[in-house]
Amino acid sequence: MSANVRIGFFGSVAEDKRNSILALLQSSGITDCSAEETVIGVPGLAVFDAVDDQLRTMLRDHGSTSAILALSVAPHALDRRTLWSLIEAGAFDVLQWPSLPVSADDVLRRLQRRRHVDELVVSHQVLGTVVGANPEWRLLVRSVVEAAIFTTSSVLITGESGTGKEQLARLIHDLDPRREKGDFIIVDCTTLSPELSGSELFGHERGAFTGAMAARDGAFALAHRGTLFLDEVGELRSELQAQLLRAVHERRYKRVGGNTWLGSDVRIVAATNRDLEHGIMEGRFRSDLFFRIAGWRCRTISLRQRKDDILPLTRHFIAQLLPNQSEVMLDGAVEEFLLACDYPGNVRELRQLVTRICHRYAGGGPITIGDIPPEDRAQIHAEQPLWPEGLAVMRTLSSMASCSSSDRRLASTSRRYWPSTKVL
Repeated sequence: MSANVRIGFFGSVAEDKRNSILALLQSSGITDCSAEETVIGVPGLAVFDAVDDQLRTMLRDHGSTSAILALSVAPHALDRRTLWSLIEAGAFDVLQWPSLPVSADDVLRRLQRRRHVDELVVSHQVLGTVVGANPEWRLLVRSVVEAAIFTTSSVLITGESGTGKEQLARLIHDLDPRREKGDFIIVDCTTLSPELSGSELFGHERGAFTGAMAARDGAFALAHRGTLFLDEVGELRSELQAQLLRAVHERRYKRVGGNTWLGSDVRIVAATNRDLEHGIMEGRFRSDLFFRIAGWRCRTISLRQRKDDILPLTRHFIAQLLPNQSEVMLDGAVEEFLLACDYPGNVRELRQLVTRICHRYAGGGPITIGDIPPEDRAQIHAEQPLWPEGLAVMRTLSSMASCSSSDRRLASTSRRYWPSTKVL
């Protein structure tokens, strides 16, 4: 195990102590690459014996773009306020060496883990599933990646509708490192009824009820060694919450009409747009179930909070919708239109809009304002129309002089779709 990092000393660390620290780091496989020209994105190790303005400024300037581990070699322990101030300034962790240890494995392990997460966050597997470069969104994605690869706990994803909760749940399943991983099974909690919920979740034996002509596996069996995604878990009725709690808590269940306890090896990922903690206060959601499914919590952000991701998301959707086209560009006016729109339905609504635009796109050249459906253009209210249709008609008529007769016939049959103007 080894790691290449930029090592910087801050405060008044003596020369002989610096040499001892560098030798200790090197013996654990940590190499200083500060002298190299290209160090952007390379993790950093800030060694200090006093927290001063130079250290804080460096963390603020570089902590957002590079992973920096702060290492205190002061002879006294730092107080809690100072430790948190270093994290807030930009360090991803703080270690303290009041005296030099035998090895620097604690530094190496933290740097390697950070590098592993950094590589996954920018991997095609992640970027192809959850698109966006907004800083808040990337922090959320990092949290999801860590939950997926370093824990086996249940995950609760909250946030508005259309913000990508199911995509994050799928990402957790895809990154799950378990061998012989099972399937990703979705249960829509809004469709579960008290009469059939037992069968849907746990399965049933033959003859368990009228119409049960054969034994059937439920969601827990289908998701064995995989992921059970409980979508809209906040909509579960109280009696269904009690059934689910027992299976999640005891990790075993019985089929409807059966007497045998069956083991359950599933990872629960739940999602909701409701405030479950408020629901607990009102008695609508069980607190014991909440703490069982909320082993790790993630909250998505709305599209209005990450408007800088609208165009990257649009290009991602275009590539999905037009897979046989070479890279399709967006006209500047289309970009302005997309950025000016409101998206109450968040990313889901943006995708629906892009889908309608792609259905109108004829191919060849960029996507232009004519590809935007008329019913969607009403979203923009400007002092002057974005699409001066009279001018467009004039340009069309002037070009008809050099058109072939078949082109003129095509244009004339299309006039009925244009607005009435003085030119016509």
